Amino acid sequence: MTGSAPEHTKVAIVGSGPAGHTAAIYAARAELKPMMFEGWMANGVAPGGQLTTTTDLENFPGFPEGILGGEITDRFRQQSERFGTRIFTETVDKVDLSKRPFVLTTPERQVTADTVIIATGAVARRMDFPGAGEGAGGFWMRGISACAVCDGAAPMFRNRPIAVIGGGDSACEEANFLTRYGSKVYLIHRRDEFRASKIMQNRVLENEKIEVLFNSVVTAAKGAEDGKRLGAIAVRDVVTGAERDVEVSGLFFAIGHDPATRFLDGQLELDDSGYVVTQPGTTQTSVPGVFAAGDVQDKKWRQAITAAGTGCMAALEAEHFLEAHA
Repeated sequence: MTGSAPEHTKVAIVGSGPAGHTAAIYAARAELKPMMFEGWMANGVAPGGQLTTTTDLENFPGFPEGILGGEITDRFRQQSERFGTRIFTETVDKVDLSKRPFVLTTPERQVTADTVIIATGAVARRMDFPGAGEGAGGFWMRGISACAVCDGAAPMFRNRPIAVIGGGDSACEEANFLTRYGSKVYLIHRRDEFRASKIMQNRVLENEKIEVLFNSVVTAAKGAEDGKRLGAIAVRDVVTGAERDVEVSGLFFAIGHDPATRFLDGQLELDDSGYVVTQPGTTQTSVPGVFAAGDVQDKKWRQAITAAGTGCMAALEAEHFLEAHA
């Protein structure tokens, strides 16, 4: 970083998923000349966010045949740039939100901004055991996923056994959801009782297509006969130590998400799980002029389309804020 005066922008966008790029498109079309910091492997994810880890995206409007996650994020970027967004492949690691203009710092530069849109997302927690990763010998996105709503309807899972790991409301909800597609769903939980709400527990226990494996952990993922996709998981009983293989075509992690808010250093109000708190019905945060969009403030839906919607809201709210504070 040079010693020259920092650049200034009316709108700085931190994050580059559907929320960030929708905000950029709206802000750029309003001639606010936004700057976007798309990150460089921030939180272990490539620029473009979690969609870059998805193969076929089939529930985003406008793509009746589906589209690859990496392809749609490339299109987001091209559209943002088309309208004049300046995009930096840099990770914001420090912000000063104590006064306007706000200050954002990356390893390469420092900029000031009249408004800031936080769209850094949340990363699904993944488990680490043999076969769970990417590359050779791993079945991530070849049967293993962390989003049942995103991937559960894929042909490879239809009328085949599926497993979900977790014990909270999300795990129970995803297990029930997957019964629409799978022939059977195993819900695997390392404890002897769920953490989920009673109503969610009852829905699972009353569903004939769900088999709950309490006191159990997955120790390995194994390939099908062709070796190209998931075929089975090794499950160990933590009480008896007994281990067995369970045939499945899909395995979904439902063990929570980690919102990317650490870089904020406590300058915005967060909830108990670390998500940015926004005023109901808005993207306004606890600091006037700072807005949050997408999964960084949405712990319930976490879908590309809902993220895009809040990105639109954030850009419009930033525009109105600038008009009111001109």
